[in-house]
Amino acid sequence: MDLDAFTSVHQASWARLDELSRRRRLSGAESDELVRLYQSVATDLSTVRSSAPDPEVVSRLSQLLARARSRIAGAHEPSWLDVSRFVVQTLPAALYRIRWWTVAVAAVCVLLAVVAGWWVATNPDALAAMGTPSQQRDYVDNAFESYYDPGAGFAAMVWTNNAWIAAVSVGLGISGVIPAYLLVSNAVNVGATGGMMAAHGRLDIFLQLIAPHGLLELTAIFVAGAAGLRLFWTWIDPGPRPRARALAEEGRALITVAIGLVGVLAASGLIEGFVTGSTLPWPVKIAVGVLALAAFWAYTLVLGRRAVGDGHTGDLEDDEAGYAVAVAG
Repeated sequence: MDLDAFTSVHQASWARLDELSRRRRLSGAESDELVRLYQSVATDLSTVRSSAPDPEVVSRLSQLLARARSRIAGAHEPSWLDVSRFVVQTLPAALYRIRWWTVAVAAVCVLLAVVAGWWVATNPDALAAMGTPSQQRDYVDNAFESYYDPGAGFAAMVWTNNAWIAAVSVGLGISGVIPAYLLVSNAVNVGATGGMMAAHGRLDIFLQLIAPHGLLELTAIFVAGAAGLRLFWTWIDPGPRPRARALAEEGRALITVAIGLVGVLAASGLIEGFVTGSTLPWPVKIAVGVLALAAFWAYTLVLGRRAVGDGHTGDLEDDEAGYAVAVAG
């Protein structure tokens, strides 16, 4: 095929398609013309590729068709409406749907922490496993309190660490083992530390330093663990849906949870970085933690109930997630 001759013959239609695809408004006739030219130029591109694949012409026509396709189908541009929908509907719906899983995980973790703390505080052998007497004293009197060094760097470190734990709990939740291990180890470690502080008469300092940020931070970890375990349970019992479809739908909804927890953990990191170690009175610090936790649950229960009632699940919309083949039952 003579590419120069081919280009010369079709140049006018290519230029016309380029002109129409760049216009801000089109009449009905021009819209029909745009579609016809798009189909024609797509055929021209196929011909060039198969008969005379000149890179310059192929690139030019590909870009032209991409612009025309966006003009015909409409390009989706992220906007504040997408963010608003995520914050007001998608995320609270996902959190609301796992609320009882979160409560169950929180209850088990708190029980484990209390048992571990009681065991360390009352059993000399368990207390000895926490370190030598001098190491324990240094930790209780200095290290534990000095850890909470106010500042943006500390807040960023805390946020990164906790966001990673939450992401792993959700992302690998289908295993069932990993989120359970992270939850149990975290509960036991926190409880054992509290038990050691109690054994040295410093339980009040432990609770004062944990409460401001820990109420929200630990809740976020409980939510992440609950999300992971919910995905694992979906794999075991998908209900009336095919297992692959159920896992896809629940997995996308729980990834929504993981994204939302980034913001929750950022808030707890800010509290830990700028409130916990600050010179504010302890009642004020604890009040900040209680208000942050209350705000989270109000967000989950009030907006979540409304969003679920409107049919939201935390999953993507059909046109974003892909359409599923209908199944019986």
